[in-house]
Amino acid sequence: MKIRTRAVHAGHHPDPLTGAHVVPIYSTSTFAYGSFARGERLFAGEESGYIYGRIGNPTVRAFEEKLASLEGAEDAVAFASGMAAISALCTTLLAPGDEVVYLAPLYGGTEGYFLETLTKFGVRVTDAGSVENLPQALTPATRLVYLETPTNPTLRIHDLSAVAQIARARGVRTVVDNTFATPYLTRPLEHGIDLVLHSATKYLGGHGDCLAGVLAGPREVMEAVRAEGLRHIGGTLGAFEGYLMLRGLKTLPLRMEAHCAGAAQVAEYLSQHPAVRRVYYPGLPSHPGHETARRQMQGFGGLVSIELESKQAAALFLDSLKLFTQAVSLGDVESLATHPASTTHQLLPPEVRAAHGVSDSLVRLSVGIEDPEDLIADLEQALEHVMQTLLARR
Repeated sequence: MKIRTRAVHAGHHPDPLTGAHVVPIYSTSTFAYGSFARGERLFAGEESGYIYGRIGNPTVRAFEEKLASLEGAEDAVAFASGMAAISALCTTLLAPGDEVVYLAPLYGGTEGYFLETLTKFGVRVTDAGSVENLPQALTPATRLVYLETPTNPTLRIHDLSAVAQIARARGVRTVVDNTFATPYLTRPLEHGIDLVLHSATKYLGGHGDCLAGVLAGPREVMEAVRAEGLRHIGGTLGAFEGYLMLRGLKTLPLRMEAHCAGAAQVAEYLSQHPAVRRVYYPGLPSHPGHETARRQMQGFGGLVSIELESKQAAALFLDSLKLFTQAVSLGDVESLATHPASTTHQLLPPEVRAAHGVSDSLVRLSVGIEDPEDLIADLEQALEHVMQTLLARR
């Protein structure tokens, strides 16, 4: 089936008890297993079934099955947030003395977790910087190569096939955070990547009304992550949030088409504005990763980042917006705008932010599904205010 069909039907089964067409919200903390013998088998993993809400829930399971289908994965495990998924993955697959190699930039929370938390438990963390430097960065201790594409917030494009080939030749697993692209635009497993991860809070849910994370990949790895990273740590997704994720995924292809179309028009407009010094958007031919993006994406996404004259200009611009809400996160149907250096990436050392291009003049725009002409009019009045204000102060 095509991806739009799978977005609607995968993981979707009428309730066997009532015939309910929509997957019910199974609001229960525990499940009756009927007999001593069956309980023993379930807890030993000798029989599949539900035993306790921290480990699995039918509503959440339907979400996991749908996401696995969309990513082309054998299985998936859902979590209470994207960071819960990342920490569960690392807890399951890493041990003291192991190494994670990542390709910067990353979401500030992810990079902070790598640099501040993993290192406390004896895991070495290395930034390879680029795909070209990756072969030299790998060591006998490397267990994971971790990357995003497009990256947060400068929308850098990494060549997934090249990363997979380099890592696989050394026996190293690869993990891609596919939050920005979603499986509608990029399916990393089709490019040789081993595992794919999402902050499902963003585009997968799509409506800004719940937190969730999800990890997808080979069934053997997912079973290990569920047994250790979920069962022991307990970053469990609730049944109601699982229901919201199911609802969001049904319209993911339609929403992504609108996000991409709007972002393309916004990026084109901003690229010609005199107050904008630089536009980061992989759909523009001027973007250094444009050709790679064309090869591994079915669209260029809904994120646009821009460089203005200064931090002062960025603040004036953000405070002048009317349709774009100043807020972190992204992927909502409403347009959002944020200043990464003072929000999502604030806790990173200034030198790390500078090395990753997260400057004080950088603004990230999450283009929603509103009419692009209205969004452009909002951007135009905000930029005009910036130019007039700065000119008057001079």
